[in-house]
Amino acid sequence: MTAGRIVVAGASLAGLRTADSLRAHGFDGELVLIGDEPHEPYDRPPLAKAVLAGRSRTDRLALPSTRDLDARRLSGVAATGLDLAAREVRLADGRRIGFDALVVATGARSRPWPVRREAALRGVHLLRGIEDADRIRAGLIAGPRRVLVIGGGFTGSEVASSCLELGLPVTVTLRGDAPMASALGGTVGAVIGARQRAHGLDLRARTTVTALLGDAEGRLRRARTSDGDEFEADLAVVALGSVANTEWLAGAGLSADSRGVVCDAACRVVDAGGAVVPQVYAVGDVARWPHPHFDAGPEALRHWGNAVGQAEVAAYNLTHRDRRTATELPAFWSDQFGLAIKSVGLPHRADRVVLTQGSFDRGPFVAAYGRAGVTVGAVSVNSPRVMDGYAALITERAPFPPVVQATDSPETTVLDAGFPGAALATVHGGQS
Repeated sequence: MTAGRIVVAGASLAGLRTADSLRAHGFDGELVLIGDEPHEPYDRPPLAKAVLAGRSRTDRLALPSTRDLDARRLSGVAATGLDLAAREVRLADGRRIGFDALVVATGARSRPWPVRREAALRGVHLLRGIEDADRIRAGLIAGPRRVLVIGGGFTGSEVASSCLELGLPVTVTLRGDAPMASALGGTVGAVIGARQRAHGLDLRARTTVTALLGDAEGRLRRARTSDGDEFEADLAVVALGSVANTEWLAGAGLSADSRGVVCDAACRVVDAGGAVVPQVYAVGDVARWPHPHFDAGPEALRHWGNAVGQAEVAAYNLTHRDRRTATELPAFWSDQFGLAIKSVGLPHRADRVVLTQGSFDRGPFVAAYGRAGVTVGAVSVNSPRVMDGYAALITERAPFPPVVQATDSPETTVLDAGFPGAALATVHGGQS
């Protein structure tokens, strides 16, 4: 389509890139960009790292656009409903915005601490947006006696790394056996955990926080854990994953829940019966989709690169008669504790892992992941340059374990990948 009105609900990375790509592909109709935050679109990954560590400020994170979007921007107002029959998006301020095509890019939010009274204590924080990062940064500058990070995924690990960089004592609690186990598996996660501890992190695996305890003024002072321990903590960051922002789609007949809104590999949203909904697309953290390269059902890939790739696919399909699908291999990266971690493919779909380069004990390494005799993913630590070769192996569906003729390749030993339970349907990376 080259005319009419396209509404993009969501003004973060995925929404902005969709708008930008629509103009690049020749859309000359009306473009409406809806965002629930009052800010210009900004980059989120630096919040847990550069901002908390004091190397950057939140007013320096604006996402650039490559062109004048000539868009009507509705900032600081959330989408609260969708009427497909009327082709309208309802807003929190009572307005209704009609559309000829709609792109759902409302992203995800941090999962809150479940005990409301404890979550309301001063010093207990979530980290998703600019205001969150500014509040946590202010608390870190005040010099807490101990920082508690609840959750050992990528966000929790990056927050903990930033706090240690500031010289603050940090305790991380996680329910599983190893940090980032849902994305890297328990085997590689345990290797990362050992290196985190070597940096001075108090990492407590198989441990949950059972209570956050405040003083008479409503300030966090202590935490109690499942092993019976109780310790001082006057700043806590809750990093228990995320929930897709799909409540506003309730009643619209779409296949959507707290995990995301289901779409096909062309980013076209499907309804509750599995049929494609005409001219409605989903991109970024809110989207659940089946990657055509893998034998897997719809899943959310909450990575920076996925948001950019889906934005381009949706924009192309809205402006051309032929149709593209998202085929680029998923990839994400994370910088923490002096480690540059990079992942390609879908390691979380694997049941086996093998060290292909380097050593788990020290220095750089690469691990390849396999399922049913096929290489499906790879993770490197401080070896980013070799990952293109592993991406090629994954694309070619190379046999597992792969043959890697590198000077630092150890003797091949296939290990259990150590993923908890069944393969997960939501994957978080350090760049989402």
